[in-house]
Amino acid sequence: MSLLDILTEDVIAVPLMSRDKSGAIMELLKLLKKSGQISNEDEAYDAVMMREDKGSTGLEKGIAVPHAKTAAVNKIAAAIGISAEGIEFGSLDGNPSKLIFLIIAPPAQSGTHVALLSEIARLTQYPTLCDELVEAKSPESVISILQGEE
Repeated sequence: MSLLDILTEDVIAVPLMSRDKSGAIMELLKLLKKSGQISNEDEAYDAVMMREDKGSTGLEKGIAVPHAKTAAVNKIAAAIGISAEGIEFGSLDGNPSKLIFLIIAPPAQSGTHVALLSEIARLTQYPTLCDELVEAKSPESVISILQGEE
């Protein structure tokens, strides 16, 4: 299973309205709830924030990958938020995160969860791709960029 297998335009926030980590996470969870992929955004939020308390999921080069396992989902779900200004995520390099990839998985789907995290890590190795995503103006263009069509 790849990111494009589970990603739909209705779970991509371009741009993110939130200006802080907790707001951005909740904004993306609300998109997943609205799309019917999670049953309870508050439960999912608590799970993500518990994971954040163990160590920030802010990586380097403007990337953050908040994630958690929770019974609030029946199958793995993902959402993307893009903030051209960036959001403080406690990243390893101290820079704000502009691309936020949120992953929520049921407790029994560890393998899929890890595979998706690995795919995102591979994708974000390409600075040009990341720059194109940050410049995207619509969910449709985000999907096209990830598909390699733009």
